[in-house]
Parts: sequence; C-alpha cells; structure tokens
Amino acid sequence: MQIRSMLTRAFPILVLFLAACDNNSQSSSQAPTVLVKTQVVQQTQYSPSQEFIGRIEAYEDAAISSQVTGYLLEQAFTDGEIVEQGQLLYKIDPAVYEAQVAQAKASVSQARAAVINAELNWERGKSLLPNNSISRAEFDGLTAQRASAQAQQEAAQALLKNALVSLGHTEIRAPFTGRMGRSLVSDGDLIRAGSGQLSDLVSLDPIRASFRMSENERLEFGLDNRNDYAKKTGEMASVELSLNNQKTYAKRGVLDYIGNRIELATGTIELSANFSNPNEQLLPGQFVKVRVNANQSESALVIPRRAVQSDLEGEFVLTVDQDNISTRKNVVLGSVIEQGVIIQSGLNGDEQIITSGLQRARAGTPVTVINDQAEG
Repeated sequence: MQIRSMLTRAFPILVLFLAACDNNSQSSSQAPTVLVKTQVVQQTQYSPSQEFIGRIEAYEDAAISSQVTGYLLEQAFTDGEIVEQGQLLYKIDPAVYEAQVAQAKASVSQARAAVINAELNWERGKSLLPNNSISRAEFDGLTAQRASAQAQQEAAQALLKNALVSLGHTEIRAPFTGRMGRSLVSDGDLIRAGSGQLSDLVSLDPIRASFRMSENERLEFGLDNRNDYAKKTGEMASVELSLNNQKTYAKRGVLDYIGNRIELATGTIELSANFSNPNEQLLPGQFVKVRVNANQSESALVIPRRAVQSDLEGEFVLTVDQDNISTRKNVVLGSVIEQGVIIQSGLNGDEQIITSGLQRARAGTPVTVINDQAEG
C-alpha cells in the first residue's frame, strides 16, 4: 500500500516533467533564425588611386662658391632674383690673375724663342754631320736641346692655360636658370677659394615631388613592369598634389622616376613626379600630399565596407550558402573606392555576403534573408 501511494503521488510530477521536456524540444526546433540582409559581390572597373606624403625638390640645386681667392668687387644680382644660365653673379678683383696671365704669356713667348733657336741649331748641326764638321755626340746634344726647348714651351703654355682659367673664375656665373637665394657676402669681402658658400641657386620650373610607396602598392599600380621604362613611366600614372591649405594644385604631374631598389628598413621604394611650376607655387622643401592615379583601369571585386569584420585571424566576411547557413570567408583587402572596398583575394565573385544583421550572425548559424526583393 505504501509503495502504491508513493507511485500515485509521483505520477503527476512525472507527467509534468515529460510535458515540459516536450515543450522545450518543440521550442528549440521552432527557434527563429537570424534575420540578415545580403548583397551579391560586385565586379567593377576601377583605376587604382592612393595618397602619399611627399616633399617638393628642385631638379637643380647649387651652392654658389668661389674657386679663386680675392676681394669681391661686385654682386651682380639682387637677392631672390631669377637669373639665366651664364649670367654674371659675382666679380672678384682680377688684378692678380691678370698679372699671372701676362707673366704666363711672357714665359710662352720666351719658350717659343728658345724652341726657334734650338731648331736652327739642330738644322745647322744636321747639315754639318755628313762632312764630319760636327761629332755625333755634339749633334745628339743639339737634338736633346731641341726636345728640352719644346718641352719647356709646352709647360709654359700649360701655365698660361691655368692662369687664364683662374682669371675666368674671377667672374662667377649662374650654372643654370633659376632663382637666387640670399647673398652671404658683401662687396669688399675677402673671398677665399673653397672657403664657403656665397649664395645658392635653385631651379623651380619644372619641379618634382618625391615620395615613397610600399612594395604591395607598387605592384597594385603595375609599376613592377620596367620594360621600355623610359617611354612608359609617364604613361603608367598621373599624379595630383594637395597643398597644406587643402587646395589641389592646378597642374597634374607624371611619374618620371622609380627607384632601383626596395629599402630594407622601411620596405618602400622611392618615386618622383614632374610638375610644371610657372608661378612658383611649389618650393623645395614643401610638404604635399601626392595622389597617384593609375591611367589604366582594371577589373576588381567590390563589397560594402560595412560587410568586413576582423579578429585575430584577420579580415573576413560572412556569406550565405544554398542552405541559408552563414559561412566565414577570410579576405585580403585592397584600396577603398567610392563603391566600397576592393577584395584582392578570398572571394570568387558569385557569393552573397551578409551586409546587415552581423551583430547576431555567426559562422555556421542558420539565417533568413530579408532583402527588399525577398520581402516583395
């Protein structure tokens, strides 16, 4: 009786327990899936474009100095003036060098006279030699004297040439067309040869912007193809500049130099672009933003930036398969363009990627696509 009474009391509890389990099972099987929106991966044509920090450099930049010593007679330019190639910049007192030239000319004349005399003696000795009127030893001496006189004449001519060069250096002229800097000397100063800079001269038109890009960026722009380099470099990409006032420089440039090595410390390569600079808006040392635009377009896979997630393994997206199960796809990102972000690898182009509902969606979970077209 006692056992039957216990079973009688336990039976309702057991029934309730089994009913609860059945309800939980039904609830689990009927649990709603994650609602998401998707988008098919787009394929588009785009021209790679990237921005870099650059610095303006002059093609020609010279420190003006003197090769001779003397007192400065004249500064023939105004500080900051545009000068033409060959234009007189400084004039150093030429008196000492004019005297050296005169002395060298006199030495040349003296040496020339000695040569004439030695030639006459040699010709005279040559005519006397067959008659034994002069010994062979004496004739050899005349030959040596003639050779010595000729050598002395050549030495005198070399000294004259050197004196003329030094005299020419008393006039310091512009090595190229450009804008002068501030003069560091004044009329009457004693200028010493090679003692220091008198002023500086830079060419400003055209001018170049130098910058560096990574190895991957070089490959993206197709700059690794160096065939017919001299002809094709300018055709590979066009270049734009942004100034510190956020304005875009009016003139476009072209690449004119690609370095011959990747710098190990930074993994970058040096490049420069040529710019017309008629108004001298760009000056050497100026920092600019350099935007490189590839001249040729290429096909690329593009997805919305919001679809990309990242974790310790890197960037990835979630796609939806035929069974409406979300799947993780690791991707390598490229440049960000107006339509979205370029996918360099990881997608084939026919996937549906999840763009909304990413907060709840996880790899391997069932999803329900609620795109506008599905709702209609």
